[in-house]
Amino acid sequence: MPEHILFLTGRLAEPQLKRVLTSLGDAEFTWSVHVLGLQVAGLMTADMIRRRLTDTQGADRILVPGRCRGDLAALSSHFGIPVERGPDELMDLPEFFGRQRHAPDLTRHDVTLFAELVDAPRMSVDAILAQAAAYAADGADVIDIGGLPQTHFPHLEEVVQALKAEGYRVSVDSLDPDELLRGGRAGADYLLSLTLDTLHLADEVASIPVLIPAHHGDLDNLIAAMERLEAKNKPYLADPILDPLPFGFAASLARYHELRRRMPQAEILMGTGNVSELTDADTPGIHALLLGIMAELNIHALLTTQVSPHCRSAVREIDAARRLMFAAREAQSLPRDISDALLGLRHRKPFPYASHEIAAMASAVRDPNFRIQVSQTGIHIYNRDGLHIATDPFDLWPHLQLEHDGSHAFYLGVELARAQIAWQLGKRYNQDEELAWGCMLPRQAQDLNTHCAPGSTLRKTPTEPS
Repeated sequence: MPEHILFLTGRLAEPQLKRVLTSLGDAEFTWSVHVLGLQVAGLMTADMIRRRLTDTQGADRILVPGRCRGDLAALSSHFGIPVERGPDELMDLPEFFGRQRHAPDLTRHDVTLFAELVDAPRMSVDAILAQAAAYAADGADVIDIGGLPQTHFPHLEEVVQALKAEGYRVSVDSLDPDELLRGGRAGADYLLSLTLDTLHLADEVASIPVLIPAHHGDLDNLIAAMERLEAKNKPYLADPILDPLPFGFAASLARYHELRRRMPQAEILMGTGNVSELTDADTPGIHALLLGIMAELNIHALLTTQVSPHCRSAVREIDAARRLMFAAREAQSLPRDISDALLGLRHRKPFPYASHEIAAMASAVRDPNFRIQVSQTGIHIYNRDGLHIATDPFDLWPHLQLEHDGSHAFYLGVELARAQIAWQLGKRYNQDEELAWGCMLPRQAQDLNTHCAPGSTLRKTPTEPS
């Protein structure tokens, strides 16, 4: 017997819900719809359901609107069957049931993320610890202490030891062999970067070296350094160096590809800052592309920076991208319909309702409260007195009659501004909710279950790479 699902909704959404469920055709379940005695489905609460629902109609599961507030676990116990939230918009039900059958696992990845502090010599130990904690919260696995050319770093050892005392993995990044040696002796886990000429440092400390060519682009030189360490059975990471656009980027990608061909088992690191920092373009797409290339080439380490203002969410974006690409590769699928984390400026389906569907809902409204929705046509605002459509909120003002209601005018001003931004960019708009910006927002401002996978740990015994 197929599963029977009872859908709870409001009077306004009932006709549309039935149409969507009918359109599912041969879905793997049967269904019934129950109107809970309210106009707007989004106002439903768990307490209201407990009081008003007296017949579950033989259902195996109850699905409530995504915006329903309250303790659904308690409802499940009360009714003796699972009570679950559906999508926020009923038009997303087909996609919702598709995801339920093939829910992607975004808890796994296989890329170690190095996050660099580029001004470490000029920062206090406390400031470095604070930035390390922020990087850790965003998903970094290794805190990279960046040295500066011809800049004294007297507290290098103190910094390394303070970070280690907090449980972080640490790398020291410098062009000065003496600084690298000091960092290694202080307990750094990695040293960036050694060449064939400075390879002797790897014999003096326990730190894992990151190798680069002694001469830019010289892959043979890099491989010679790799082979020398392999002969000693010592671990390393190799970095052929990613060049910026349009000054050698394609050739540098070819070097990564060639290195993987010639050294199929080698551990490789890619530094992304030359592309993300030096390109005036939104970085989520850049990071998605680079992490996709890394997934193809089995590159398991990445170094990033957050120097330019437009790169300020780089660590969060890379954390999301590595999980997205890992899930896609494991499932042998394209990296789409898996996560919205990198869709900060756009939405796959920005307008769930067409203009005529919104008009049908508006015609059923019998109260004075304003509803705001967005379609491809523009911004729709309606109540019992009528429906108005515009692409500029100022064009709607004459129809709202709010000259003597300041608080309501303020509220509608905020909501209409959000709606206009959503319409202009092609984003999803939900009244009374902030616009979703994916990993472009600080992690604490995100709904992590919806937009970004949980951050990984920086502890000495990492558990995050699969």
